[in-house]
Amino acid sequence: MKKKILLYDTTLRDGGQAEGVAFSLPDKLRIADRLDRIGIQYIEGGWPGSNPKDMAFFREIRNYPLKQARVVAFGSTRRAGVSVEKDGNVISLLGAGTPAIAVFGKSWLLHVTDVLRVAPRTNLEMISDTVGYLKKKGKELIYDAEHFFDGYKDDAEYALASLLAAAEAGAEFLVLCDTNGGCLPEEIYRITKLVSERFGTPLGIHTHDDGGLATANTLAAVRAGVVMVQGTINGYGERTGNANLCTIVPNLVLKMDLPALTRPRLRKLEDLSRFVDEMANITPNPRAPFVGQSAFAHKGGMHVDAVRKNPRSFEHIDPAQVGNRRRVLVSELSGKSNVILKAIEFGVDLDKETPETARVLAELKRLGEEGYDFEGADASFRILLQKAMGKHKDFFKLEGFRVIVEKRQDQPPVSEATIKIKVGEKSELSAGEGDGPVNALDNALRKVLLRFYPEIGQVHLADFKVRDLDAAAGTAAKVRVLIQSRDREDIWDTVGVSQNIIEASWQALVDSVDYKLLKRGKQGKKK
Repeated sequence: MKKKILLYDTTLRDGGQAEGVAFSLPDKLRIADRLDRIGIQYIEGGWPGSNPKDMAFFREIRNYPLKQARVVAFGSTRRAGVSVEKDGNVISLLGAGTPAIAVFGKSWLLHVTDVLRVAPRTNLEMISDTVGYLKKKGKELIYDAEHFFDGYKDDAEYALASLLAAAEAGAEFLVLCDTNGGCLPEEIYRITKLVSERFGTPLGIHTHDDGGLATANTLAAVRAGVVMVQGTINGYGERTGNANLCTIVPNLVLKMDLPALTRPRLRKLEDLSRFVDEMANITPNPRAPFVGQSAFAHKGGMHVDAVRKNPRSFEHIDPAQVGNRRRVLVSELSGKSNVILKAIEFGVDLDKETPETARVLAELKRLGEEGYDFEGADASFRILLQKAMGKHKDFFKLEGFRVIVEKRQDQPPVSEATIKIKVGEKSELSAGEGDGPVNALDNALRKVLLRFYPEIGQVHLADFKVRDLDAAAGTAAKVRVLIQSRDREDIWDTVGVSQNIIEASWQALVDSVDYKLLKRGKQGKKK
């Protein structure tokens, strides 16, 4: 029978210690709810003795009907010279009211003598007293042996003695921690295997990614016998981060055939990853294994051709198994296979030998020389595809626009745009203001289009990026503008290139509107 791997998430506590990450109380509650729904067994909510927000979380989470996850409060062993019953940290752990408690203690003599500055025997008593006291209070007790692997390499006898103190006091799990993140997989495996053979208490693993090996070290520990895997969503954590559950869990389930999550729940992993990034206000890492936007993206012509014939040729798993999807990238380097597969994504049937395919390739190469990049602008490529196939329809025609930026003394600048467009035989004039010239132009365009296409009211500009294509040319350089737009159902990206930033922005804005109307099935006037 395959062993069951228990997943212990510490995004809300250890992940919140990452530079640039600060979860609000509502964020933490929403994340906990999503972790529970995907099937995480243990959710570490925070350290109740460290700040009021964590204690508020433990109070509020009681109102959430979690289906299967156990909420865990985290804290340290009692202080030296203070009885466990009177230790403020221990009292706050009980006050959190959680069914499970995680206590960390020192297993490395260096920390005992140089950080705690207590006698080695005193540290063991602090571990035993704290675990035993909380266990008697009816709590499930998880003991985190901080710096265990470094401690073992320094003094194996003492590191093992610290585990024994926790085990004999009643800890249900002994978690071995590579807190500095500097160990190698073979070290993790060897030491964990030895501990597994010596202790009957179930083991866990907690690794950090300072050496870029947190995933490898976690999987090595699983092979050596651990049953509890600790980590964070997207690898958030101090310094370079914690073990990334979004990488570890697919490897456990799909590569090691261990039931850490059910297959249907694993298909929600990419969605969970993006949700937590959104809560942390961090741009998702496109190159993240399994869940990144680029994880199953193909650009090289030979690779794309092989994937078209058999996806297994360049994909180690089916992207849908983790909720992701295959993406074919198009650029001036693309071959016919790239264009054909990209067209299929948009529901367009092309063949390698058709004139349309040759026209698309020729246009890609021409625009690539001018500085266009369609890898991050699928919507613009969709418009290019329509034009090359002779199926593009004009939804409106520009008759002219004017953009004014006015600056008065120390006041913020004011931007205003006036635009005149023609739809069918009817011309319309409109004006708009904005935070900047592009925002003003966008507002003016959408205002006038609303009279003809009401659904444009659903669209708003979500992101705006400018890249200098020739730094040596200074202010005369060409720029590439990428615009991300969204409505109630979708997000899409468009691109424009010009020596004039307003013109480049206009090109991207037009593609954005065209794409919206195209996907809604509107009819325009054919060129």
